[in-house]
Amino acid sequence: MARTPKTGEILHLRGNALSKGEPVALPLTQSSMFHLPGAPDGHPTYGRVDNPTWTQVEHVLAHLEDAPCLIFPSGMGAISAALFATVRAGSRILIPSDGYYVTRLLADRFLAPLGVSVEERPTTAFAQGGFDGFDVVFVESPSNPGLDMIDLAQVARDVRAAGGITIADNTTLTPLGQRPLDLGIDIVVASDTKAMGGHSDLLMGHVASRDAQIMERVEEWRRVSGAIPGPHEAWLLHRGLETLDVRFDRMCSSAQLLAERLADHPAVTQIRYPGLPSDPSHDLACKQSTRFGFLLTITLASEDQAEGFINNCPLLRPATSFGGVHSSAERRARWGDQVDPGFVRLSVGCEPVDELWQALNDSLNALA
Repeated sequence: MARTPKTGEILHLRGNALSKGEPVALPLTQSSMFHLPGAPDGHPTYGRVDNPTWTQVEHVLAHLEDAPCLIFPSGMGAISAALFATVRAGSRILIPSDGYYVTRLLADRFLAPLGVSVEERPTTAFAQGGFDGFDVVFVESPSNPGLDMIDLAQVARDVRAAGGITIADNTTLTPLGQRPLDLGIDIVVASDTKAMGGHSDLLMGHVASRDAQIMERVEEWRRVSGAIPGPHEAWLLHRGLETLDVRFDRMCSSAQLLAERLADHPAVTQIRYPGLPSDPSHDLACKQSTRFGFLLTITLASEDQAEGFINNCPLLRPATSFGGVHSSAERRARWGDQVDPGFVRLSVGCEPVDELWQALNDSLNALA
């Protein structure tokens, strides 16, 4: 079983290193310049290079991942850093065809024109054909939005044996729900805009790896490209991380109960949630995940029914993204995902679960 991080320690990582009279809450360092007489070694130098607020956030993330971490101004900033730090002209990469669509756009519109060969496979058939000849294999499990899963440990072993490296997007489950590095994955990326921050008020992402050379390249990419997070956003993320454990627990527990109830609703033609024994991903989720997550999907009879369900439910925010304290939902076909027009991705928030179920049930019943 993968190591479960001691989330109680997160609340005291900073406090246990404080001197008398220092503030308990993390100060926000909003400066582009630092007082720097003499040799600069070992001190903050310039706002594009380092920032004390970043350092504290990365310290917490490193505790969660049990690996060195670097933060970026968005999840795509983290994904870009991981890819640009590991590929070059002539590289061959494999990405999921049913994962987050912006990752595919990055590969198609920016990596391919630079001489990187990009191939795609669906998550359920990702290992078919093997991994020989691939320099980088990018995986997303559960996939977004379909929630299909892949055996991360097996992929990591097979890719390493073929001479490549693996990158896993762990946004949907966070380090509290799944630990790709413990399963042998080389690099983890995540959008901390979602559950890690948790309040829908910041954009942030991170890269984590136990390979020092990879992290040196990722840090160089950040420093040279200027893909840096704002200190205020970093401060907000630090505050959000302090409540991640309680939020994530509430969201996952509620999602399990709601999935069980939604599975029996006559308006729902299909449901996906790894916590349901009937779900195709259930057995694998039990094997490699510590929680089943807060995302579920339902398919309704039509686009109109999906829009009506979302827009008429007072405890659902019709919005893109996910992982906030407010439950939200969207019809993913509107972004071009290859899903049914009535397919709805539902992100379960922190509302009292019985109140949330009543609102969802009433909205579904009103479709008849």
